[in-house]
Amino acid sequence: MPLSFLDITVLSPPSDASANANLQYNISTASAEWVSAGGGGPVSGYTSGGFAPGPTRLNTIDKFLFASNGNATDVGDLTQGRYNPAGQSSSVSGYSSGGNAPPFVNTIDKFPFSIDSSASDVGDLTSPRDGAAGQSSSTSGYSSGGSTPGIVNTIDKFSFSTDGNASDVGDISEARRLSAGQSSSSSGYSSGGNPGSRATIDKFPFSSDGNATDVGDLSLARFYVAGQSSSTNGYASGGVQINTIDKFPFSSDANATDVGDLTQARSASAGQSSSVSGYSSGGGTPSGSATTIDKFPFAADANASDVGDLSQSRQRAAGQQG
Repeated sequence: MPLSFLDITVLSPPSDASANANLQYNISTASAEWVSAGGGGPVSGYTSGGFAPGPTRLNTIDKFLFASNGNATDVGDLTQGRYNPAGQSSSVSGYSSGGNAPPFVNTIDKFPFSIDSSASDVGDLTSPRDGAAGQSSSTSGYSSGGSTPGIVNTIDKFSFSTDGNASDVGDISEARRLSAGQSSSSSGYSSGGNPGSRATIDKFPFSSDGNATDVGDLSLARFYVAGQSSSTNGYASGGVQINTIDKFPFSSDANATDVGDLTQARSASAGQSSSVSGYSSGGGTPSGSATTIDKFPFAADANASDVGDLSQSRQRAAGQQG
């Protein structure tokens, strides 16, 4: 299947809520973190699916540890190879929803954090789509925007406690794809995206189904950007020919500020978060796909450092953590 213009651009230049009621759980698109009152949190980052030159649609699920810097290992497979899926995480499982196999798919895959294992198909999005942003509350996963192939503004929601299909629960402020997803304990965020290059930061509530509102802008308009979340801030890292790490507060609606740089300009990376650091794994560079795992601190504004490699080079993968 021939690559689209966007493909060429990137290649060339019951229990989750009740048992974890004491958790604050934040997640982004592909990135997430959960922080318990007792000081716990996720122990590993995951990178699932993606695209490698060839072209090859990947089903690989990679895992790397947060406690020590190091390379990722291949621990399982998605039910099908695909790129541009959205990533979500509960406290016990990772999810990869939608993507391009090709064709576009509506599959919601789920894999466990407790053991290294392949994913199983547990439901469907409301329509086949790729390039959506992923968000998660303590009880539900969300997939916002994307293309079907027409670019849409739909916010889909699916339950973590029972396997099943997603439902359409609202709209982001404008139809767009290839945005970054972030989550606070109470709201989901979608930042950047295209058509064109967008700087918009949208916010929608977890407590009730409803539409998103435009609450600010990134420091640079961009797409194919990765998202990360601390307990207090959302981050948007990279983008097409961009190495910028942006940060915006969850406590108030405001624009993002540039607080650091990735080790290199990369687009279509997967985003992950521990309780103390954000990660950007893989991505597209002017020379091809990368294996790099970058890490940057939440406690201070600073540049990222290269702390390891994925098991294979790839871009346009989903990020999870648990």
